[in-house]
Amino acid sequence: MKFLTISLIVHAPDPTTGVQVSTNERFRQVVDAAVLAEELGFDGFGVGERHERPFISSSPTVVLSHIAARTSRIKLFTAVTTLSLLDPVRAYEDYATLDHLSGGRLELIIGKGNGSAQRELFHVTPEDQWDRNAESYELFRRIWREDKVTASARFRPALKDAEVWPRPFQQPIRVWHGSATSKESVDLAARYGDPLFSANVTNPIEPYAELIRYYRERWAFHGHDPAQAVVGAGTAGFYTAATSQEALRGFAPVFAGHLAMHKRLGIEPVFPTLEDFVERSSALIGSPQQIIEKVHRYHEQFGHSVLHLQAEPSGLSEAEHRASLERFQAEVAPELRRTIPDPPWGWDARPQDADSLSGSGAGAGADPVADARGVFVADAPPAAPGSGSATTPTAAPSANAPERSAQHLVPSSQGA
Repeated sequence: MKFLTISLIVHAPDPTTGVQVSTNERFRQVVDAAVLAEELGFDGFGVGERHERPFISSSPTVVLSHIAARTSRIKLFTAVTTLSLLDPVRAYEDYATLDHLSGGRLELIIGKGNGSAQRELFHVTPEDQWDRNAESYELFRRIWREDKVTASARFRPALKDAEVWPRPFQQPIRVWHGSATSKESVDLAARYGDPLFSANVTNPIEPYAELIRYYRERWAFHGHDPAQAVVGAGTAGFYTAATSQEALRGFAPVFAGHLAMHKRLGIEPVFPTLEDFVERSSALIGSPQQIIEKVHRYHEQFGHSVLHLQAEPSGLSEAEHRASLERFQAEVAPELRRTIPDPPWGWDARPQDADSLSGSGAGAGADPVADARGVFVADAPPAAPGSGSATTPTAAPSANAPERSAQHLVPSSQGA
């Protein structure tokens, strides 16, 4: 199993102290959280994308580019890239540039995003957001794979023999599909043989488990090898201490702060007590052994091989949060890595620079990086069964992330 930490870059008063830091300090905290994640041995760090209060994650490529310069090993994730709001050509240019600057460490989690304010900002409607998301993804993946693209589109001008630069470092990039509650994202992921990232934050396990089962059904329908279906999952909160009693005492003020937020917003909490939150939500709060057992219970339903935790304290003190992450890496992660398989691809190995593959560019013909390995083979969407076309199973790429912030006891990544 692999582990990420994720920040949506919420800019709001601390749920415990009520203190709100400056915008500049908030960005510094996010970068420091990424550096800490690499220092402690996490496998990836993700940044959300939201275009409305209380988030300041409207430019994830800029934030991740700075993080790329401050780190050297950790994978960089988007959580999620809101393709329903974006021009896929412009999104490609930004992310291809970031992929080069990070040395091929980028992985995308895509989704339509949540929130009416950001839809209004970009003139997207609830009726067309799913079509926009699918069209943007289909154009985005073609641009990433093809030197010239000709395509008609509903939501942007047509492309005719369009060349978009720079050409990517990874060929192709891995794309996950973020899903909170919708079958549309799941269908898109299964069709293209891409991995799924389940939000797994707002509700108990049942709706998320049902959606993951649906993903595996659609994956098989499209002719993909069932062994290659990959699922990631989020968590609604995280704090581990030496004993369960200590963990509950430490997290109690955080939970109380989030309940107070729900009351101010007039929202009925899904989990009304701390005990209920710990028992029925995906939150990992307790002793190391309790967390190991809970992840295994979820794995029985999800079959997931990637897990994300909150990157930042969110009401805990800096010292408490760091100690909790250190304990996770020392006492929880080793057991989960031993007992739950990794995704069926080489996590740390990097694909070749696309310039060297096409024979173009200054480095053509040379190994672009000393540790470069084989290429991720581009996959076309397979034909439906019975169409007469051959179907090639693919190990995949795709996106996920969580749900609407006001509904969460703890801020989470968004999805679709």
